[in-house]
Amino acid sequence: MWSDAPGMGRPAYNPSMASRVTQAAFLGRVHYGEALVWQRATEAGLKRGDGPERFLLLEHPPVFTLGRNASPADILAPAEWLQSRGVEIHQTNRGGEVTYHGPGQLVGYPVLNLNPDRRDIRRYVRDLQEVLIRTLGDFGITAGRNDAPGHIGVWVERGKIASIGVHLSRWITTHGFALNVSTDLELFGGIVPCGLHGVRMVTLAELIGRVPTLAEVADRVVVHFFDVFERQPAPLDLAVELPE
Repeated sequence: MWSDAPGMGRPAYNPSMASRVTQAAFLGRVHYGEALVWQRATEAGLKRGDGPERFLLLEHPPVFTLGRNASPADILAPAEWLQSRGVEIHQTNRGGEVTYHGPGQLVGYPVLNLNPDRRDIRRYVRDLQEVLIRTLGDFGITAGRNDAPGHIGVWVERGKIASIGVHLSRWITTHGFALNVSTDLELFGGIVPCGLHGVRMVTLAELIGRVPTLAEVADRVVVHFFDVFERQPAPLDLAVELPE
């Protein structure tokens, strides 16, 4: 079952990591393919050793993304259903199964170098969870982890409020999380979310009785991200050379 235990909590202070700078901003609505290009360009720069870390916060037009463990059977909706709702489908290299991204959902893509002292994928996922748990706490919501197999994400008593799916290459991270703020949950009916049959998805808006803006929620996510990951913020510059 889900737990509101703080888990790892705040990592121990490390001066070398605290001096790292990560560019971050809320970008509004961005097409999935465009955000993927930005991630890949940032990843390439970090691997070359001449590019900055970036934390992209945004929302997508309606899209189903399939992780490495997804099956075509996880998409339940027929082509006509997808077309009428403007839902695209993208294959990705992140972990996990299929999920939905769309308006009203805050998506976060941290592209970080976990070298040298955070080379632990479990810690990385738990740190992402910690960022979201603290963010929801700012809105008066008690959230936690669910340690059952396949239940990676963030949960509240009513159900699942955030999904997490990541990819690491040479300890450079891509992809990230999706937090349901005011998402149209009807779109999740077109898939088996994260391979979990019968899971109930919930939104922050339904829990607090109002519709916060994505920018409002992103502001809180950024605060907790820089605290948990011990980074220093910098303005976002996406004028980067695209990888071949």
